[in-house]
Amino acid sequence: MPIETEDRIISVRCHMPWVWRSPALAGVLLLGLVLGGCASQIADAPLMGLPANTPPRPATPGEYLPVHDVPAPRQETVLDKDQQEKLEKELLAARDRQASGTKAAQRRSN
Repeated sequence: MPIETEDRIISVRCHMPWVWRSPALAGVLLLGLVLGGCASQIADAPLMGLPANTPPRPATPGEYLPVHDVPAPRQETVLDKDQQEKLEKELLAARDRQASGTKAAQRRSN
């Protein structure tokens, strides 16, 4: 945007003003603090501290769970046909008893 004054043309460059740079700088600093916070423990900070009723930390840290250990194969056998039928009958009887008890309770409450 040139400005004309007495036979001279002064060009005014559009520099980014400090007002626009400050939010960008603040955002970069905030991002650095957030990412840096992942590496530190806030509870150990002297100003923050721990609540009074917090139990003490264990002397040794806990071990990782053994995710790659496969359990031993089961020693139990599969139910045969007679055992499956008996179990199904018992489950159906238990369901019927529970349903009849629920209906009776509903009749009493009405």
